[in-house]
Amino acid sequence: MTADSAFQPPLPGRNAAAQTIALVGLMGVGKTSIGKRLAQRLHLPFIDADHEIERAAGLSIPEIFERYGEAIFRDGERRVIARLIDGSPKILATGGGAFMNDATRALLLSKAVTVWIDADIATLAERVSRRDNRPLLAGRNAAEALADLAAIRNPIYAQAPIHVTSQSGPHDATVDAILEQIK
Repeated sequence: MTADSAFQPPLPGRNAAAQTIALVGLMGVGKTSIGKRLAQRLHLPFIDADHEIERAAGLSIPEIFERYGEAIFRDGERRVIARLIDGSPKILATGGGAFMNDATRALLLSKAVTVWIDADIATLAERVSRRDNRPLLAGRNAAEALADLAAIRNPIYAQAPIHVTSQSGPHDATVDAILEQIK
């Protein structure tokens, strides 16, 4: 488990548990699993942005991609996340591409403690192979697709003030690293 020493403190006058903690990173990194555990430990509600998008659209994410395309999905994602950043403290797991949107990224960086959860490509590929609902991986080799996404997205994810690495083992170690960073 590694954690960058680069850390920006929570918003002025507030501790991290008194505001939203937003988890960003590539698909398969464990944002949902880690987020649920983090929420339990901090006694905060957990919200998965992807589930909220599906609920708002009445469609699964693969169905949204198939019917309307990625651009429409990303616009809906932006609007849902903006609604979720309402000032009430929570743990928010974002979709892998959410932080790529300039407006969403600016909102998360200004209104939440933003945590980039990272993992090596082999770990991510193994994790995403457990489910077949990843539109950006459809018909592609998972490791190659994830490496391509990482090359584009990791420099953007690196703008998050907190960076932890998730290993292939239990997610509790990653939760511990996040808690250590937000103290």
